[in-house]
Amino acid sequence: MEDINICLACDNNYAKYAGVVITSILKNLNPNKNVKFFILHDNLAEDVIYKFDLLKHIYPCSIEFIKINNDMYQDYMNIKTNKYLSIATYYRLKIASLLLNIDKVLYLDCDIVVNDDISKLYQINIDNYVLAGVEDICAKFNGYINAGVIIFNLKKMREDGIEECLLSWTRENAANIGCGDQDIINFACKDNILVINDKSWNVQSSEFYKRSVYTKNPKLIHYIGKYKPWLKYSLCYYKDFYIKYLQMSPWAMSSKDYALYKLFDEPISLIRYIRHRPFIFFTKNFYKAIIKSYFMAD
Repeated sequence: MEDINICLACDNNYAKYAGVVITSILKNLNPNKNVKFFILHDNLAEDVIYKFDLLKHIYPCSIEFIKINNDMYQDYMNIKTNKYLSIATYYRLKIASLLLNIDKVLYLDCDIVVNDDISKLYQINIDNYVLAGVEDICAKFNGYINAGVIIFNLKKMREDGIEECLLSWTRENAANIGCGDQDIINFACKDNILVINDKSWNVQSSEFYKRSVYTKNPKLIHYIGKYKPWLKYSLCYYKDFYIKYLQMSPWAMSSKDYALYKLFDEPISLIRYIRHRPFIFFTKNFYKAIIKSYFMAD
């Protein structure tokens, strides 16, 4: 039986969100699958590691913690891009060296929940490609993928010296990198990427009218942008999926906090959003999103 190898990167602040990702995977995994998780980190606390170990009670799995020396990423630290990108986002650029005994891995960001059997995504054949992913909602060219969900062919990356290609491209283009690791991966590997046609494996969603795919049955939800589902009174579409898996995880809200969330969070989120965008009801995009969401979505 083929192992399903999944990698995430987090620090102590994002460990909770990584835990929700793993929870959602384990809750939807086809039985009799072997799944191994690799957590890239620079210094996780013992109590955080303990909570990760509790995830094994949901479904038997392996969780390996790989401590990263940030000095390995000096060339990436000086990239002037979005402020919310931490050094951890660049860990994936050396993933072939970090997971030397692994030939294939699925890399996931922490602002994701999985709502289907992840083995279906993992089994996509990428033997002839370095990596595979779903096209980004704001693609800079045809085939420009979103870097939050990537299947890496680590064997081919090592054979083709891809890590050095990523580093060389970064050094040559550091002043023009707008989207951090996503730009680096797409431009440096442009002719060696398989674009996954089934976009429901990375439904990129922020505000109500900003989604890459309009579907009632998302296989994987990626909460892009600043409206994260864990932020108090944030309004992002598919937020209910995140709360669902949060409550199944070791990081679940207490019954009291959950009751308060249900009572106050949703209506206040809506009010705050309307105050932030008071003219939203006068835009075409809002009504297009309603039609796509409730009348055209599968």
